[in-house]
Amino acid sequence: MKNRNEEWAVSGRKNTTRLAIWTVAWTGSMALAAFGPKFIWSENVMLTVLAILLNAGLGIGMILANIRHMKGLDELQQKIQLEAMGIALGVGIVGGLSYSLLDTTNVISGDAEISVLVILISLTYLGGIIMGQIRYK
Repeated sequence: MKNRNEEWAVSGRKNTTRLAIWTVAWTGSMALAAFGPKFIWSENVMLTVLAILLNAGLGIGMILANIRHMKGLDELQQKIQLEAMGIALGVGIVGGLSYSLLDTTNVISGDAEISVLVILISLTYLGGIIMGQIRYK
């Protein structure tokens, strides 16, 4: 019979695998929705809308898988994740609005692109997790 730690490890691996599958599926559907209209189906609006709906549906699945993954973590890992998410949210809001203001006030020459904000949030989240792991080691 497995002990409780072994059960948590198996459950954690399943949750991590499930989250990875949903994330890959969502990322793939994002690429399909972004590049499909130009390279696959020649600007067909119906196919584009279907691809975007697929992306949104897979995104919801990914969010639910992330929630399940978080619930399966131990308290310390949950704390680290929560702190990293809080920092990433704050940086995303403050940084994103500042970036938008730079664009709308014409301080920067180009348009503010959402991809820059996504990268900023992602790197902040990753940095928050790394710092949390180091802090609570």
